[in-house]
Amino acid sequence: MSSPRPSLARVPAAAEPRPAGSSQPLLGCRVRAGFPSPADDHLDVEIDLHAHVVRRPAATYFVRAEGDSMLGDGIHDGDLLVVDRSLEPLPGRVVIIAVDGEPTVKRLTRRAGRTFLEASNPCFAPMPLEGRECQVWGVVTHVLHALPGAAP
Repeated sequence: MSSPRPSLARVPAAAEPRPAGSSQPLLGCRVRAGFPSPADDHLDVEIDLHAHVVRRPAATYFVRAEGDSMLGDGIHDGDLLVVDRSLEPLPGRVVIIAVDGEPTVKRLTRRAGRTFLEASNPCFAPMPLEGRECQVWGVVTHVLHALPGAAP
């Protein structure tokens, strides 16, 4: 005998659609990613996602990730990356960098006085940068991706 399915009531969507690029509602509470907790049933403020993820508009661009070398940093194939060209590419930061003319996204590291690009997927070996032509295109500041099964 199977257990009964829970009743899942949906909160109604807003009656009027919002134009693209407009601010969106921000719930006035945080949502626990652990044990469920009752949430406030009102909207506190409006949030413009662009204003939230873009600190320096003149220096920011978006790019799609390809591949699975950065899974450990939460970057999946097809994700939208927010990149800031004005930030310094310091060791430890995830950067967009062209190595010998080929753009990639990796974490910049320094060990024993040498500079490497490291994937966050252990299947990929670190890439030493000495002797290679490198051009940093910016520092990744945010990653946007859909959850499996959520996107149409």
